[in-house]
Amino acid sequence: MSKPKTVVHVFHDDADSLRTGTRVAQRVHEVSGENGVDIEVFCFGPAQRRLIRAEDETSRIFNTQIDELIEAGVRVGACVNAARADGTEDALRARGLVLSVARDEFVRFTVEGATVITF
Repeated sequence: MSKPKTVVHVFHDDADSLRTGTRVAQRVHEVSGENGVDIEVFCFGPAQRRLIRAEDETSRIFNTQIDELIEAGVRVGACVNAARADGTEDALRARGLVLSVARDEFVRFTVEGATVITF
């Protein structure tokens, strides 16, 4: 049996959702190992478009926190179809994001019995 998992799903692109969602993921990661829990982040929708645009302070904070999560070994994913449509697929992969079909990821979360928290 696999370990329990918490998935932080960042969808909305308002300042509170972007900053808090990624900060919650960082905080959960801090204690996930000692509690035997995996942590994962999945960006989709309006939030995914902010992975490239860093023209404001909220986007810069969001992207810095995403990069820190990846550097810490947290799986951070996004929708490959949206990335292709936006022309960002190569740039997101180069940053270390795992790109896959969102539909498949949501089904995987269910099959794995993950707790999904959406921001």
